[in-house]
Amino acid sequence: MSDASGSAPIYEFAEYRLDTGRLMLWRVGEQIPLTPKVFETLLLLVKRGGEVLTKEELLQAIWPDTIVEENNLNQHISTLRRLLGESRGDNRFIATIPGRGYRFIPEVSTLFQRSPEDAKQVRIGVLPFENIGAGDDREYLADGLTEETIAILGQIDPQHFSAIGRTSVRAYKGTTKSLSEIGRELDVNYLVESSLRTEGDRLRVTSRLIRVSDQLQLWSSSYDSEPGSMLTLQRELSTAIAQQIRLTLSPERLKAIGRRQTQNAEAYDLYLHGRHFWQQLTPPTTKKAIEYFTHATNLDPGYALAWSGLSDAWSSGPVSADAPPQVVTPRAREAVSRALAAEPNLAEVQTSLGFFKFWLDWDWPVAEAAFRRAIELDPGYPLGHRMLGVILSHSSQHEEAIQSIRRARELDPLYVMHQSLSSQIAFSARDYDSAVRFARHAVVVDPDFYIARLHLAQAYVELGEYDLALEHLNNAGRHGVNTKIIALRGYIFARTGRTDEALGVLNTLESIAKERYVPPYCIAMMHLGLGQLEEAMQWLERSYEGRDVHVIFLPVDAKWDPLRNEPRFVALLDRCNFPAGASPS
Repeated sequence: MSDASGSAPIYEFAEYRLDTGRLMLWRVGEQIPLTPKVFETLLLLVKRGGEVLTKEELLQAIWPDTIVEENNLNQHISTLRRLLGESRGDNRFIATIPGRGYRFIPEVSTLFQRSPEDAKQVRIGVLPFENIGAGDDREYLADGLTEETIAILGQIDPQHFSAIGRTSVRAYKGTTKSLSEIGRELDVNYLVESSLRTEGDRLRVTSRLIRVSDQLQLWSSSYDSEPGSMLTLQRELSTAIAQQIRLTLSPERLKAIGRRQTQNAEAYDLYLHGRHFWQQLTPPTTKKAIEYFTHATNLDPGYALAWSGLSDAWSSGPVSADAPPQVVTPRAREAVSRALAAEPNLAEVQTSLGFFKFWLDWDWPVAEAAFRRAIELDPGYPLGHRMLGVILSHSSQHEEAIQSIRRARELDPLYVMHQSLSSQIAFSARDYDSAVRFARHAVVVDPDFYIARLHLAQAYVELGEYDLALEHLNNAGRHGVNTKIIALRGYIFARTGRTDEALGVLNTLESIAKERYVPPYCIAMMHLGLGQLEEAMQWLERSYEGRDVHVIFLPVDAKWDPLRNEPRFVALLDRCNFPAGASPS
């Protein structure tokens, strides 16, 4: 089951992953038990995906030296249908070809994983710090310690050592799964298990390092700290873990790690609060994050990470929460400038620069260079790889974009945003089947994540599955406040001849615009769907004048193909300074 280099292939389809090296089937991090013969049956179907496999071929391959009845094969196929969630008459995975055999339907992606003996990189999972008796008001601190430990470990020796991203390990918060199960699912060599508890007016952190292969505890230690000395504790903890795994800590690396954080204990505490709220990705929590980051920078004006967090919070507002770009741009610009002045050689700071330059400043060469610099500084930083994939996708460099987002998924495999943006990147490459597959995976991981449903809906539109698109937009509307959801629904109404409903949506957007900012891009999309191309161009001109962030979708989104050769449309893209070749011919 290996390629010429000895690597065991992993096959991905829909929300499933078939690991031939470990003979396992996974569904969104959950192992699905298969008997050996059922595994062989699935593997044959997957490897020959799209082809018709006759019953004779399957019987001979699975039972080469045994005469068995055809009913055995039928039972295996029935078992697979059940395990893959197929209902009666629903041939989403395995189609029966009457009188011949079976065909595996989903698109399959093939990845290769290095065999354990050839792997050069140690992989570690830092499990969420368990908050024991420290009170709910310390939950942010437990989350912050988890995240910072991952960040520091990932920078110690990037060529030989990587730490799984925070979102993937967060899925195991409060889990009843054994460490052996978690280690297998995350595909890591070591796990760090820690707890945080209050003892009087002091905090105690207890950590232990477990080798996954044999469940041997290699090291355990407790640290007592006052709340104000958590910074020192953080460095001691990550350094001790690295030394136990016998990694070399160069003085330069340790010095760089020491520059990550402020020396002001209160500013550090505020920063952790800010990260805690920022990662919830909602307008109210983003507002709280801005308050905490701002307070942290007031206490320590040279705190690069706090300025970086503040810049990210401002920069993302226009695309995630309809914040007016002309209001947030100067604030984001100042924050990222202060972060760069304080400490430019942090992956987070370089990513913030790229984030700002991509979304708000439309200086894509600088943005791409910043993302590449972030990866150079910390090859294990998932956000750097993710954003490099996004900007390459918008520049129509689709192959490299796919590689970059794949690396982000490897570093943080359970993070729903990585699956969702994998869908967006496939959509931009006009691979709509893959876009559906990734977005469906994201929806399975988090049904309430409205961005994933939006990405799924736009892919269904291009496939002509309008009812499915509307279904997911309706679900997205219950969990998000983005007017792009409303506009895409109206666009579908217009495309399918439901003109009165489309005009009703247009009136709704115009009414909302009287109360708060509505991206002109959304109004332009409505006119585009109605076939009113002149009005669509007028609203796109307004989008440009108002620095509407959604303009960046124009080069790659197929919806705009009716305007692709319109001289005013081409001139508008030129004025945006998007890279040559970004827009398809």
